[in-house]
Amino acid sequence: MHFSEPLIEGELIRRYKRFLADVRLSDGREVTAHTPNTGSMLGCNEPGSRVWLRESGSTTRKYPLSWELVQASCGTLVGINTGLSNALVREAIEAGRIRSLSGYDRVRPEVRYGAENSRIDLLLEDHGELPDCYLEVKNVTLARDGIGLFPDAVSTRGTKHLRELAAMAQQGARACLCFCVQRGDVQQMQPADDIDPEYGAALRAAIDQGVEVIAYRAEISPRAIHLTTAVPVVCPALAARRAAPAVT
Repeated sequence: MHFSEPLIEGELIRRYKRFLADVRLSDGREVTAHTPNTGSMLGCNEPGSRVWLRESGSTTRKYPLSWELVQASCGTLVGINTGLSNALVREAIEAGRIRSLSGYDRVRPEVRYGAENSRIDLLLEDHGELPDCYLEVKNVTLARDGIGLFPDAVSTRGTKHLRELAAMAQQGARACLCFCVQRGDVQQMQPADDIDPEYGAALRAAIDQGVEVIAYRAEISPRAIHLTTAVPVVCPALAARRAAPAVT
């Protein structure tokens, strides 16, 4: 996925009210940008961080600039726009980079399903040999010591989605969760048990019930973002967890 226009570089002053961020541009101007991320953005919203904004081109939006990238304290670029995740995964599937999800002739977004009135991010259909695949996508921005973690805040919605996926797997459909890791320094994915133990328990239960869980890491620059590399998903035994190391 290429950005259609060059991103605008600046320095983060603060992120606040969940969807807003004040940024100082290189010419000294201070602007307020939309923040397309509903999570806590732990490790990605430190004042003084180098950030990149996208001009929406809209004449009607109150905040025409949107925050897209941040340079974390470890130096890696992180894509904070959760709205890109589905498109990044779909692009990777259609380009053949996610082999386990190849062979489907049709991809439909935001299809209603399940007993809890959910919408699946992507429904993969018409494979010929495999059943339809219900694919849920989760954006990952949090990492500690090379380990990507999800979620970065308590996610009752994410836990609900795991229940729905597990139910579909039990009914004979393919059910898959894909962690879209929008940072290039992650070597492994794990549930963030110290942040949301209920999500971690639900993830383990979903895997036991037949849900496939995969993770793909992105290559990121101020020009483009592409999912390129599979990383393993590991669920450590809960009793073996240690105190959380520093966030990077």
